Amino acid sequence: MRFLPVNLNALLVELDDLDQTLALLASLRRTPVGGIEELVPAARTLLVLFRPTVQSFAALVDAIARRDVRGTAQRGDMLLEIPVRYDGEDLAEVAGMLGTTPEDVVRRHTGSEYTVAFTGFAPGFGYLAGGDPSLDVPRRRTPRTRIPAGAVGLAGVFSGIYPQASPGGWQIIGTTPLAMWDIDRDPPALLQPGARVRFVDMATLSGAAREALCAAGPGAALAPAPAPAAVASAESGAGGAALGVVSAGLQTLFQDLGRHGHAGQGVSASGAMDRAACRAANRLVGNPSGAACLETVQGGLRLRSQGDTVVAVAGADAPLLCTAADGRRWPVPRYTPVALADGDELSIGEPTAGARCYLAVRGGFGVAPVLGSCSTDTLARVGPPAVAAGDVLPVRPPQGLPVVGAAEMPPGGLPGAGCEVVLDCVPGPRTDWFTPEAVALLASQRWQVTPQSNRVGLRLAGEVSLARAVPGELPSEGTVAGAIQVPPSGQPVLFLADHPLTGGYPVIGAVAPYHLDLAGQIPVNAWVRFRPIRAFEPVTRS
Repeated sequence: MRFLPVNLNALLVELDDLDQTLALLASLRRTPVGGIEELVPAARTLLVLFRPTVQSFAALVDAIARRDVRGTAQRGDMLLEIPVRYDGEDLAEVAGMLGTTPEDVVRRHTGSEYTVAFTGFAPGFGYLAGGDPSLDVPRRRTPRTRIPAGAVGLAGVFSGIYPQASPGGWQIIGTTPLAMWDIDRDPPALLQPGARVRFVDMATLSGAAREALCAAGPGAALAPAPAPAAVASAESGAGGAALGVVSAGLQTLFQDLGRHGHAGQGVSASGAMDRAACRAANRLVGNPSGAACLETVQGGLRLRSQGDTVVAVAGADAPLLCTAADGRRWPVPRYTPVALADGDELSIGEPTAGARCYLAVRGGFGVAPVLGSCSTDTLARVGPPAVAAGDVLPVRPPQGLPVVGAAEMPPGGLPGAGCEVVLDCVPGPRTDWFTPEAVALLASQRWQVTPQSNRVGLRLAGEVSLARAVPGELPSEGTVAGAIQVPPSGQPVLFLADHPLTGGYPVIGAVAPYHLDLAGQIPVNAWVRFRPIRAFEPVTRS
């Protein structure tokens, strides 16, 4: 085994092949090691997220290195048949790469049984292993900007099915009418790790057989899933207080501290970009720290109180203005509980420093959790929809909550547009995939945040791109918030809260966890410098 540093609370175990990876995963699930919080398997690696206060990197290496990885992973008893229309736009190209015909590609794809080895990339996306070994094709050199839901693709030795429309670089050979992800299903992901899968060519089926196969089992026919309710049922706020949305600004979302423990279904944690600000807003109104807040970016949010409410705003340095029903106006401070009477409006202006504000209301919002969290994951499309003008957000009545908190001093050092921000980073796990000059350049050069940045990540641009020392493709492996991934352009992307669970480009380093809140407040056109806090030191154990 090779142990690669990922961050101060994560490491990557590199093994010889998929069988060893799944054997180690099964061993750690069967007999857990204290302090491990999440395991994310991939083709040849296992990402281990842990609590440093319980287990150190060295202690985890010792504990994991003693595990026997010679076993084979258990497979499910039920065989799931996936009907496919083999009409994919890459089918002919794949046949050409393999020196055969499209018909023969279909024959090979339907002639073997697969196993869901692991999940990632998007909720419900399963990496299917064990098919015909000749179906080994590279990803597309240029990923498509949009691949439809239900698309069946090939990449390397894996087959996969896109659960929703998204960008992607797999070779598309067909489509299926089955829904891979349905939040109203239990569990939502149709493809669970260890499940057995066989693809069936729909052209060979009669009409009745086709309908029966599409309707059979837990997979319903593909249809747009209804959007989750933005708020809980009317009983949570009927006759009580509420906040009406007059203007939602650029983007306003419900966010809490994230949904953890769902990596097995391909779902990452998401959550507030600035968790400290989210906690502070809740603390100021007397809520539990994990209650849902409204996260709004670049100002523009305007709310009208229906009934008496108490709110607080934390995060970015933005002007707050209260307007009474009779037209009187006055500024109100951040990091202070603010009492709103019926008809009062609170507006958040454009920040002068930082990017995101967090608004909490005493009692909490009547928002329905999805998989245990009210956070909205913009990449995975899990959680409540974005807040829109005209929405009425019910407020739960306070029940046994402490009194509101005292005003706090806002934190200093928030970055503004054009400012330079220094972020501590941990080299790894793929630092050695880059030239020594590129590793030095990561820290010595400053990188500008481009307008293409969002909750998934900060897209950075530097004068000189990062050159790789190792060519070729990297098998998909788990990623963490803060990962600095480098695509073929050599211009890095700093993953943030809504990053994909797995990725196929090498990660040169990761922002230290204690600087992630700061990273979540960096506005467009600011500059970033990375400061490595230690050397890249992988550990090998036989």
